[in-house]
Amino acid sequence: MMWKNSRPEPQGKYHLDSNGNPLYNGLFKWVLPFHAPGLAPVEDESGSYHIKPDGKPAYHSRFDRTFGFYQGRAAVILDGNWFHILPNGSKLNEKACDWCGNFQNGRSPVRCDNGDYYHIRLDGSVVPNGPWGYAGDYREDIAVVREKDGLCWHIDPEGKPIHNQSFFDLGVFHKGLALARDASGWFHINKQGKDVSGRRYENLEPFYNGQASAQLNNGQRVIIDEAGKIIHILPFSETEAKVRLHQIAVSYWHPSCH
Repeated sequence: MMWKNSRPEPQGKYHLDSNGNPLYNGLFKWVLPFHAPGLAPVEDESGSYHIKPDGKPAYHSRFDRTFGFYQGRAAVILDGNWFHILPNGSKLNEKACDWCGNFQNGRSPVRCDNGDYYHIRLDGSVVPNGPWGYAGDYREDIAVVREKDGLCWHIDPEGKPIHNQSFFDLGVFHKGLALARDASGWFHINKQGKDVSGRRYENLEPFYNGQASAQLNNGQRVIIDEAGKIIHILPFSETEAKVRLHQIAVSYWHPSCH
Protein backbone atom coordinates (compact mmCIF):
# COMPACT_ATOMS: atom_id res chain seq x y z
CA MET A 1 0.00 0.00 0.00
CA MET A 2 2.61 2.51 -1.12
CA TRP A 3 -0.16 4.99 -1.95
CA LYS A 4 -0.77 5.58 1.77
CA ASN A 5 2.60 7.32 2.12
CA SER A 6 2.52 9.00 -1.29
CA ARG A 7 2.03 12.67 -2.06
CA PRO A 8 1.72 14.91 -5.13
CA GLU A 9 5.04 16.34 -6.29
CA PRO A 10 5.45 20.12 -5.83
CA GLN A 11 4.09 21.01 -9.28
CA GLY A 12 1.14 18.64 -8.84
CA LYS A 13 1.78 16.65 -12.04
CA TYR A 14 2.38 13.17 -10.56
CA HIS A 15 2.77 11.36 -7.23
CA LEU A 16 5.87 10.63 -5.18
CA ASP A 17 6.41 7.63 -2.92
CA SER A 18 7.66 7.87 0.66
CA ASN A 19 11.26 8.11 -0.58
CA GLY A 20 10.51 10.99 -2.94
CA ASN A 21 10.61 8.85 -6.09
CA PRO A 22 7.89 8.85 -8.79
CA LEU A 23 5.17 6.37 -7.91
CA TYR A 24 4.62 5.53 -11.60
CA ASN A 25 5.67 6.65 -15.08
CA GLY A 26 3.71 9.48 -16.64
CA LEU A 27 2.52 13.06 -16.15
CA PHE A 28 -0.91 14.61 -15.71
CA LYS A 29 -2.30 18.13 -15.93
CA TRP A 30 -2.91 17.88 -12.20
CA VAL A 31 -3.23 15.27 -9.47
CA LEU A 32 -4.73 15.20 -5.97
CA PRO A 33 -3.73 12.88 -3.08
CA PHE A 34 -4.65 9.20 -2.90
CA HIS A 35 -7.52 8.26 -0.61
CA ALA A 36 -8.90 4.84 0.32
CA PRO A 37 -9.49 2.51 -1.46
CA GLY A 38 -6.21 3.63 -3.08
CA LEU A 39 -7.45 5.96 -5.83
CA ALA A 40 -6.43 9.52 -6.73
CA PRO A 41 -8.16 12.19 -8.86
CA VAL A 42 -6.22 13.31 -11.96
CA GLU A 43 -6.76 15.05 -15.28
CA ASP A 44 -5.18 14.54 -18.70
CA GLU A 45 -6.20 15.23 -22.32
CA SER A 46 -9.01 12.66 -22.09
CA GLY A 47 -10.66 14.33 -19.09
CA SER A 48 -10.72 13.88 -15.32
CA TYR A 49 -10.86 10.49 -13.59
CA HIS A 50 -9.21 8.43 -10.84
CA ILE A 51 -6.02 6.40 -11.08
CA LYS A 52 -4.65 3.42 -9.21
CA PRO A 53 -1.21 3.52 -7.53
CA ASP A 54 0.40 2.29 -10.76
CA GLY A 55 -0.89 5.37 -12.58
CA LYS A 56 -3.45 3.46 -14.64
CA PRO A 57 -7.14 4.47 -14.83
CA ALA A 58 -9.44 2.85 -12.27
CA TYR A 59 -12.34 2.84 -14.78
CA HIS A 60 -13.24 3.89 -18.34
CA SER A 61 -15.50 6.88 -17.62
CA ARG A 62 -14.28 10.49 -17.90
CA PHE A 63 -15.60 13.57 -16.12
CA ASP A 64 -15.12 17.33 -16.20
CA ARG A 65 -13.78 17.28 -12.63
CA THR A 66 -13.15 14.64 -10.00
CA PHE A 67 -12.53 14.88 -6.26
CA GLY A 68 -11.15 12.46 -3.67
CA PHE A 69 -12.88 9.33 -2.40
CA TYR A 70 -14.39 9.48 1.09
CA GLN A 71 -16.06 6.41 2.53
CA GLY A 72 -15.88 4.77 -0.89
CA ARG A 73 -17.65 7.58 -2.76
CA ALA A 74 -16.24 10.51 -4.73
CA ALA A 75 -17.87 13.71 -5.95
CA VAL A 76 -17.57 14.38 -9.70
CA ILE A 77 -18.84 16.93 -12.23
CA LEU A 78 -20.08 16.09 -15.74
CA ASP A 79 -21.75 18.63 -18.04
CA GLY A 80 -22.41 20.92 -15.08
CA ASN A 81 -24.09 18.18 -13.03
CA TRP A 82 -22.68 16.94 -9.73
CA PHE A 83 -23.04 13.43 -8.36
CA HIS A 84 -21.11 10.75 -6.46
CA ILE A 85 -19.45 7.73 -8.01
CA LEU A 86 -18.24 4.40 -6.68
CA PRO A 87 -14.65 3.14 -7.16
CA ASN A 88 -15.62 1.44 -10.44
CA GLY A 89 -16.79 4.77 -11.88
CA SER A 90 -20.51 3.98 -11.70
CA LYS A 91 -23.00 6.51 -10.28
CA LEU A 92 -24.13 6.17 -6.67
CA ASN A 93 -27.61 7.07 -7.93
CA GLU A 94 -29.09 8.60 -11.07
CA LYS A 95 -30.19 11.88 -9.48
CA ALA A 96 -27.75 14.73 -10.22
CA CYS A 97 -27.21 17.75 -7.96
CA ASP A 98 -26.22 21.38 -8.33
CA TRP A 99 -23.35 20.62 -5.91
CA CYS A 100 -22.35 17.81 -3.57
CA GLY A 101 -19.81 17.47 -0.79
CA ASN A 102 -17.82 14.55 0.61
CA PHE A 103 -19.11 11.72 2.77
CA GLN A 104 -18.26 12.00 6.46
CA ASN A 105 -19.84 9.82 9.16
CA GLY A 106 -22.03 8.18 6.51
CA ARG A 107 -23.56 11.43 5.27
CA SER A 108 -22.84 13.97 2.54
CA PRO A 109 -24.36 17.43 2.00
CA VAL A 110 -25.88 18.12 -1.43
CA ARG A 111 -27.54 21.14 -3.03
CA CYS A 112 -30.44 20.79 -5.45
CA ASP A 113 -30.95 22.97 -8.51
CA ASN A 114 -33.54 25.02 -6.58
CA GLY A 115 -30.91 25.95 -3.97
CA ASP A 116 -32.16 23.63 -1.21
CA TYR A 117 -29.58 21.68 0.83
CA TYR A 118 -30.02 18.13 2.11
CA HIS A 119 -27.88 15.32 3.45
CA ILE A 120 -27.79 11.95 1.73
CA ARG A 121 -26.81 8.53 3.07
CA LEU A 122 -24.19 6.14 1.70
CA ASP A 123 -26.86 4.48 -0.45
CA GLY A 124 -27.85 7.84 -1.95
CA SER A 125 -31.16 8.15 -0.09
CA VAL A 126 -32.12 11.55 1.35
CA VAL A 127 -32.05 12.10 5.12
CA PRO A 128 -35.44 13.41 6.37
CA ASN A 129 -36.04 16.90 7.77
CA GLY A 130 -34.97 19.95 5.83
CA PRO A 131 -34.65 21.28 3.24
CA TRP A 132 -32.04 23.63 4.65
CA GLY A 133 -30.70 26.95 3.52
CA TYR A 134 -27.22 25.43 3.99
CA ALA A 135 -25.86 22.11 5.29
CA GLY A 136 -22.31 21.23 6.32
CA ASP A 137 -20.32 18.04 6.93
CA TYR A 138 -20.87 15.72 9.87
CA ARG A 139 -18.30 15.48 12.62
CA GLU A 140 -18.75 13.50 15.81
CA ASP A 141 -22.08 12.44 14.20
CA ILE A 142 -23.31 16.05 14.31
CA ALA A 143 -23.65 18.57 11.47
CA VAL A 144 -24.33 22.29 11.25
CA VAL A 145 -27.32 23.39 9.18
CA ARG A 146 -28.73 26.83 8.50
CA GLU A 147 -32.47 27.31 8.30
CA LYS A 148 -33.90 29.50 5.55
CA ASP A 149 -34.50 32.18 8.20
CA GLY A 150 -30.70 32.34 8.67
CA LEU A 151 -30.46 30.65 12.08
CA CYS A 152 -28.12 27.69 12.63
CA TRP A 153 -28.73 24.37 14.38
CA HIS A 154 -26.80 21.23 15.24
CA ILE A 155 -28.48 18.07 13.93
CA ASP A 156 -27.97 14.33 14.41
CA PRO A 157 -27.49 11.80 11.54
CA GLU A 158 -31.25 11.66 10.94
CA GLY A 159 -31.59 15.43 10.67
CA LYS A 160 -33.06 16.06 14.14
CA PRO A 161 -31.80 18.94 16.34
CA ILE A 162 -29.57 17.72 19.19
CA HIS A 163 -30.55 20.69 21.40
CA ASN A 164 -33.14 23.47 21.36
CA GLN A 165 -30.71 26.35 20.82
CA SER A 166 -30.23 28.24 17.54
CA PHE A 167 -27.50 30.74 16.70
CA PHE A 168 -26.38 33.24 14.07
CA ASP A 169 -23.33 31.07 13.29
CA LEU A 170 -22.12 27.65 14.42
CA GLY A 171 -19.08 25.44 14.08
CA VAL A 172 -18.74 21.65 14.12
CA PHE A 173 -17.98 19.89 17.39
CA HIS A 174 -14.41 19.11 18.31
CA LYS A 175 -13.95 17.02 21.45
CA GLY A 176 -17.43 17.93 22.62
CA LEU A 177 -17.28 21.72 22.13
CA ALA A 178 -18.29 23.95 19.21
CA LEU A 179 -18.04 27.59 18.27
CA ALA A 180 -21.26 29.62 18.31
CA ARG A 181 -22.21 33.25 17.67
CA ASP A 182 -25.20 35.23 18.90
CA ALA A 183 -25.99 38.96 18.80
CA SER A 184 -23.24 39.65 21.37
CA GLY A 185 -20.38 37.71 19.78
CA TRP A 186 -18.60 34.35 19.70
CA PHE A 187 -18.39 31.73 22.46
CA HIS A 188 -18.14 27.95 22.95
CA ILE A 189 -21.07 25.62 23.60
CA ASN A 190 -21.36 21.99 24.69
CA LYS A 191 -23.58 19.36 23.09
CA GLN A 192 -26.53 20.55 25.15
CA GLY A 193 -26.22 23.95 23.48
CA LYS A 194 -25.08 25.58 26.73
CA ASP A 195 -22.54 28.41 26.88
CA VAL A 196 -19.29 27.27 28.52
CA SER A 197 -17.26 30.44 27.85
CA GLY A 198 -18.99 32.83 30.22
CA ARG A 199 -18.32 35.82 27.96
CA ARG A 200 -18.44 36.90 24.29
CA TYR A 201 -15.50 37.41 21.96
CA GLU A 202 -14.91 39.37 18.77
CA ASN A 203 -13.19 36.33 17.26
CA LEU A 204 -12.63 32.83 18.58
CA GLU A 205 -10.95 29.58 17.52
CA PRO A 206 -11.68 25.94 18.40
CA PHE A 207 -9.85 24.44 21.38
CA TYR A 208 -6.44 22.90 20.80
CA ASN A 209 -5.28 20.67 23.66
CA GLY A 210 -7.63 22.44 26.04
CA GLN A 211 -6.77 26.02 25.02
CA ALA A 212 -8.12 28.41 22.38
CA SER A 213 -7.03 31.68 20.83
CA ALA A 214 -9.58 34.48 21.27
CA GLN A 215 -9.94 38.17 20.57
CA LEU A 216 -11.62 40.42 23.13
CA ASN A 217 -13.94 43.23 22.11
CA ASN A 218 -11.11 45.73 22.70
CA GLY A 219 -8.97 43.96 20.09
CA GLN A 220 -6.63 42.23 22.55
CA ARG A 221 -5.65 38.67 21.67
CA VAL A 222 -5.70 36.16 24.52
CA ILE A 223 -5.58 32.42 25.23
CA ILE A 224 -8.45 30.91 27.21
CA ASP A 225 -9.03 27.52 28.81
CA GLU A 226 -12.16 25.38 28.50
CA ALA A 227 -13.78 27.19 31.42
CA GLY A 228 -13.40 30.55 29.65
CA LYS A 229 -10.61 31.76 31.95
CA ILE A 230 -7.95 33.96 30.35
CA ILE A 231 -4.66 32.18 31.01
CA HIS A 232 -2.34 34.12 28.71
CA ILE A 233 -2.35 37.56 27.09
CA LEU A 234 -0.67 37.65 23.70
CA PRO A 235 1.76 40.55 23.09
CA PHE A 236 -0.25 42.16 20.28
CA SER A 237 -3.73 43.45 19.53
CA GLU A 238 -5.90 44.09 16.50
CA THR A 239 -5.23 47.82 16.80
CA GLU A 240 -1.46 47.31 16.84
CA ALA A 241 -1.71 44.94 13.87
CA LYS A 242 -3.67 47.51 11.84
CA VAL A 243 -1.03 50.16 12.56
CA ARG A 244 1.74 47.77 11.52
CA LEU A 245 -0.13 46.75 8.36
CA HIS A 246 -0.48 50.42 7.42
CA GLN A 247 3.26 50.96 8.01
CA ILE A 248 4.11 48.01 5.76
CA ALA A 249 1.80 49.30 3.02
CA VAL A 250 3.33 52.79 3.16
CA SER A 251 6.85 51.33 3.10
CA TYR A 252 5.98 49.17 0.09
CA TRP A 253 4.48 51.97 -1.98
CA HIS A 254 6.99 54.60 -0.85
CA PRO A 255 10.40 52.85 -0.66
CA SER A 256 12.12 56.22 -0.22
CA CYS A 257 10.76 56.27 3.31
CA HIS A 258 13.33 53.61 4.34
